[in-house]
Amino acid sequence: MKVEVGTIVNTHGIKGEVKVKSNSDFTDTRFQPGETLMVDYKGDMLTFTVKSYRMHKGFHMLTFEGITNINEIEYLKGSVLLQERDHEDIELGEHEYYYSDIIGCTVFDEADTPIGRVTEIFETGANDVWVIKGDKEYMIPYIEEVVREVDVEGKKVIIRPMEGLFDDAD
Repeated sequence: MKVEVGTIVNTHGIKGEVKVKSNSDFTDTRFQPGETLMVDYKGDMLTFTVKSYRMHKGFHMLTFEGITNINEIEYLKGSVLLQERDHEDIELGEHEYYYSDIIGCTVFDEADTPIGRVTEIFETGANDVWVIKGDKEYMIPYIEEVVREVDVEGKKVIIRPMEGLFDDAD
């Protein structure tokens, strides 16, 4: 099974480097040199091997083996990068999940009232933040005090909202 790991948002320089916005967890592993990434380009699955990886201004900067010029990669701007889900170097600990398991889950409060669906996850350094879209958009920290239960199979998350979460959002 393939999972989204990022989106090529732009090129960088003239030597074929791309700027990637991560849609994934474990980017330190997924974007390492030698890793294989795929792009579905007009129905054809293109495969690329990472040649180099670095961080630059919050973006993941990648070059691919065999790509040495901006003209060879520019057509992929806006494309989603995919990778095989089962990654032998990634071991999930207790209360760790793939982003793809959490995105799409329905979030409920402890009274079983639906709040919305997880649409995005981003890293803050301290903890991940889950974006939940329902009648409004909410951002909840992925911390034990807030996220009480995660049922990946049932695509359900139970949270204990932090004080003011529902009062201040407009």
